[in-house]
Amino acid sequence: MTTPRFILHHAPRSRSSRILWLMEETGVPFEVAQHDFAKATHKDPAYLAINPAGKVPTLIDRGPAGDWSPAAVVTESSAICAYVADVLPEAGLAPPVGSRERAAYASWIGYCPSVLEPALSDSVFPRREEPPASTLGWCPFPEALRRVETALQAGGPYLLGSRFSAADVLIGSLLQWLQGWGKLPENPTLAAYLATLAARPAVQRAQARDAAQSAA
Repeated sequence: MTTPRFILHHAPRSRSSRILWLMEETGVPFEVAQHDFAKATHKDPAYLAINPAGKVPTLIDRGPAGDWSPAAVVTESSAICAYVADVLPEAGLAPPVGSRERAAYASWIGYCPSVLEPALSDSVFPRREEPPASTLGWCPFPEALRRVETALQAGGPYLLGSRFSAADVLIGSLLQWLQGWGKLPENPTLAAYLATLAARPAVQRAQARDAAQSAA
């Protein structure tokens, strides 16, 4: 197949940067459909027909032979990470289905969007009045970070111990963003984790690609 199987709808310095990193980790060819927030290309009718939310990332999968018609569409970072890891098992981005390690992996895949990100939003944009704790499905942000720290201290260097996975892309990218924003508390365990992630060639390729696009 001469045409890459995947197309990533992406804008630099957005949540889609984590999927750019993910795709670099797979080692498979893929296309990038660049979006420009300043020009609101993510709100064009043609794109809204693909992703009605008008957000990035969106991943288009033409199928293993490139003949899916229509192509599959996957939205939401956590869903894309889980999907890519499963359809490309040779990339080694997820433990096999049915393995004991799969349970921890699945939990971390869900932890980023369901706990870390809403807890972070509450921390950065506090509510006028605190809602009853029983109404929220997430803990305060410092507590949410401690769970990540505890997992890394118990094994490491990754969330699943010695095994890098798509869960590290999700959670690691959020921590990278916080670090760059100056909002990540000083923590030697998290700092070591981020240093390990920063040394991965795939994340370096993704960051270089984003930097080149931003400078263009």
